[in-house]
Amino acid sequence: MRVYNFAAGPSALPLEVLEKARDEFLDFNGTGMSVTEISHRDKAYMQVVAEAENSVRELLKVPEDYCVIFVQGGASTQFAAVPLNLMKNGVADYIVTGNFAKKAWQEGKLYGTANKIGDSSDKIYTYIPDVDKLNYTDGADYVHITSNNTIFGSRFDKFPDCKAPLVADMSSEIFSREIDVKKFGVIYAGAQKNLAPAGVTIVIAKRELIQEPLNICPTMLRWKVQDENGSLYNTPPAFSIYMANLVLNNLKNKGGIKAIQQINEYKSGLLYDFIDGSKLYKNGVEKKFRSIMNVPFVTGSEELDAKFVAEAKKAGLVSLKGHRLVGGMRASIYNAMPVDGVKALIEFMKKFELENA
Repeated sequence: MRVYNFAAGPSALPLEVLEKARDEFLDFNGTGMSVTEISHRDKAYMQVVAEAENSVRELLKVPEDYCVIFVQGGASTQFAAVPLNLMKNGVADYIVTGNFAKKAWQEGKLYGTANKIGDSSDKIYTYIPDVDKLNYTDGADYVHITSNNTIFGSRFDKFPDCKAPLVADMSSEIFSREIDVKKFGVIYAGAQKNLAPAGVTIVIAKRELIQEPLNICPTMLRWKVQDENGSLYNTPPAFSIYMANLVLNNLKNKGGIKAIQQINEYKSGLLYDFIDGSKLYKNGVEKKFRSIMNVPFVTGSEELDAKFVAEAKKAGLVSLKGHRLVGGMRASIYNAMPVDGVKALIEFMKKFELENA
């Protein structure tokens, strides 16, 4: 029996995508082989990579002067790739709004001066600093943000308007809401939260910014090299890219980013409205900064939280345990989570509250 999977990542994928992958698994595109078996130089597979790139461009309206590449190592590897490709003057600004934003800043410090110009740790990352009041560094190579904070459930309601190129880790919200790619120098996202199985990371970068990486930048982390080779410099994470392509096609069939954003806002609105009206559950994120992808909540009792997670699992609602840094519960309601899944969670929460409040 399928369950409703609220995991933060690796996370749920659309059922119809899983079914298509199942049906094609032994014979991909008439090759008589699984997509996990054929060469990445085979025309049938090269077409997958090309289709995936074109779908990213179409869905996000990516300008032609930006590259779209598929790389390995997860978003955490890009914490190093960003300064290695962009930190030409040795200075960058970071806005630290959560655990992964902090890790990106710490990695940036290994390669130059990484100025922490914004920090919301004073309130346990439950808000986003006012981006219009930050002291941006003159001559900085870039300004780095994490647009959605998976662990703490906050997101940028507006993006910085800065002179330096804006770099955004969008791992836990990519393709969930409309964005203007032209406002960013670089966008990167690990796929395992909202797009595909773990293994591939998307990088979207303005080409003029990536022509001269630092000399110490390894070849595998040079975005220019990956762009020039069509994401096929070496054997790529073939299955993850194949799955990403299926998910991207599925998203187009559902009406694209605008349509899925409306669904995401509806789903999260249902859940937040219930939490706000509850006497048992609490969400500590300032309302204007609440994520529509990751919704943490607590009962105020660690014992009751543990009971909630255990009983929810028995009811077919899994992976609701909050991150160890936050505790409580967390419902990750990415694109693949159906409205019915959120409604089922709310009904369980109502029942649990009646029995335990």
